[in-house]
Amino acid sequence: MSDTLEARWRISDQAIANAVADETVILHLGNGTYFGLDPIGARLWDALKAGDPPSSICAAVLEAYDVEPEQLNADLRALLEELRSNDLAEPA
Repeated sequence: MSDTLEARWRISDQAIANAVADETVILHLGNGTYFGLDPIGARLWDALKAGDPPSSICAAVLEAYDVEPEQLNADLRALLEELRSNDLAEPA
């Protein structure tokens, strides 16, 4: 099994997103639910949209926020699993 942070991800065709201030709001068109992302989650979403692996944002996040690399990696993996379980993104 490949590392979820190094894998490429695909945004669901059912997901549309809009930036609101420094956050991102995602609407799942199929079930009408909204999903909100904080600034770090928004960076992750932008990387996924660009076709970049989630790991591509780690250096910038570590520089901008007071977080340990292990904690950031765990948080990103948890968010990716949440996006997957809500049918918003999946490994490509």
